[in-house]
Amino acid sequence: MKRSLVTGGAGFLGSHLCDHLLTDGHEVICIDNLITGDIENIAHLMGNQKFNFINYDVTNYLFVNGKIDYFFHFASPASPIDYLKLPIQTLKVGSLGTHKALGLAKAKKARFLLASTSETYGDPLIHPQVEEYWGNVNPVGPRGVYDEAKRFAEAMTMAYHRYHGVKTRIVRIFNTYGERMRINDGRAIPAFMSQALRNEDVSVFGDGSQTRSVCYVSDLIDGIYRLMMSDYDMPMNIGNPEEVTMLGLAKEIIQLTGSRSKIIFQDLPQDDPKVRQPDITKAKEILHWSPKVSRKEGLQKTLKYFKMKLGV
Repeated sequence: MKRSLVTGGAGFLGSHLCDHLLTDGHEVICIDNLITGDIENIAHLMGNQKFNFINYDVTNYLFVNGKIDYFFHFASPASPIDYLKLPIQTLKVGSLGTHKALGLAKAKKARFLLASTSETYGDPLIHPQVEEYWGNVNPVGPRGVYDEAKRFAEAMTMAYHRYHGVKTRIVRIFNTYGERMRINDGRAIPAFMSQALRNEDVSVFGDGSQTRSVCYVSDLIDGIYRLMMSDYDMPMNIGNPEEVTMLGLAKEIIQLTGSRSKIIFQDLPQDDPKVRQPDITKAKEILHWSPKVSRKEGLQKTLKYFKMKLGV
């Protein structure tokens, strides 16, 4: 039986990954210190004999008994509201946590996948973003704690690949949404959806012309799994290239919810990217992957979850 370790496995993406791995016949070890993860995300797995949860901080010494075939390193605060509140922890898990994780992968001869991010591109000067682009990041700005932690994690991962021969994969994850997102995590879709469901003003930053490309969670997890099982060892973008403005997205969600909300505008946060769109040519050619779930369908599924969470 394949045995996989997922750090950050109680988070939004990590919990969906655990589901996917179990469905594919893996035994899964989930490690999370619950600093931003939620035990509710994996509660449905607790009775599964092939699933084991460990409450632990991966920036400390890391060891797991038995073999590990696949190591998915997802541990990190991932939304601006989290990494601005937890800057030191974000830097530590990207640096020390990644070092500990790679060391364990090396010892176990496991294949290792780093969950990196489109934030490595910063506020990009090329559009759409290709993997060869080195980025435009402010290392001393408030977002730098996340951007640079992930850039360092990529460098560390490639060093272990080149120097120690660890089989590594790097996925650069673009904006993703779906069930199990936290209502108050500060990202656009949870914010817009919760405000609209409460008939509150929907807050759009700047003039709303900045763009994002949002990918439904099941598509993202499928792409990540395919990357891990591939032979490709350089960074790869996984995301939905269909671009939408933040103002356009807010209007879509207000219409979808049938809300009476009005849109208000707030100051744009420092270093907020003006555009974000993945070039997924490599994913299409190498993984034979492209997103299948439309934004309308994905938002409808997400809306059902948020209605349940909010009790509306």
